[in-house]
Amino acid sequence: MQKVILLTGATDGIGATTARILAETPHKLLLHGRSEERMHALLEKLRLINSQLDAAPYLADLSDLEQVAAMGDRLLAEQERIDILINNAGVLKTDNPITADNLDLRFVVNTLAPYLLTKKVLPIMPNDGRVVNLSSAAQSEVDLEALRGNHHLPEMEAYSQSKLAITMWTRHLALQHPEGPVFVAVNPASLLGSKMVKAAFGMEGKDLRIGAEIIVKASLSDDFADASGKYYDNDSARFAAPHHAGSNEAKMAQLAAAMDTLLPAGS
Repeated sequence: MQKVILLTGATDGIGATTARILAETPHKLLLHGRSEERMHALLEKLRLINSQLDAAPYLADLSDLEQVAAMGDRLLAEQERIDILINNAGVLKTDNPITADNLDLRFVVNTLAPYLLTKKVLPIMPNDGRVVNLSSAAQSEVDLEALRGNHHLPEMEAYSQSKLAITMWTRHLALQHPEGPVFVAVNPASLLGSKMVKAAFGMEGKDLRIGAEIIVKASLSDDFADASGKYYDNDSARFAAPHHAGSNEAKMAQLAAAMDTLLPAGS
């Protein structure tokens, strides 16, 4: 059966590699990117892989939550269902880390945007669907005041907090939706060779396919069918415990409540 798969951050890095793997399957791809030019180039490459490719582009800047909400509304208007949502897009190093709303870009792109998009499309996701969220081995306790933009953090601290935050709300939504879909957080592997890693650490990094293959497995394999609320660490190739706050239900609820106040009105 053909599934409908929504992949964010599809035009670069692990996302583009994941898109190339998925293009070899019979599934319908909804591909998100920020640049129309890069999206056009990606679709051309994917159609060389699969001349019968069923794909649709969705453009939005995930640092702008109004654009994220608008993309979610467009998806609801145009798609009858979304079986799998892969929240892949992320950012670490940037020249402009503070948004127009005085929020840290790492929290917005890595945590708030995927949370908002997930909440938007949940009404058209079946109970056997999956939400695959890109986490990281870099995780640290979330400062809710920093999330709210009341003070700002060094880039690596903001990144590691944003990645624990997405891991926390993954489990929070899993607990809220016991009948499904599956919500799973995945560390695709440390120091993969993405632009993000090269810019932040000045190194080539490991083969992106290592990360892309586990993303695809988490999305489609029966091995993840009962993984809702879990965290998969691809560095150790197993389900593992995240940072201790990632299993604290009270802190998860506090985080979700704080995030809800930062979303656009009506979201």
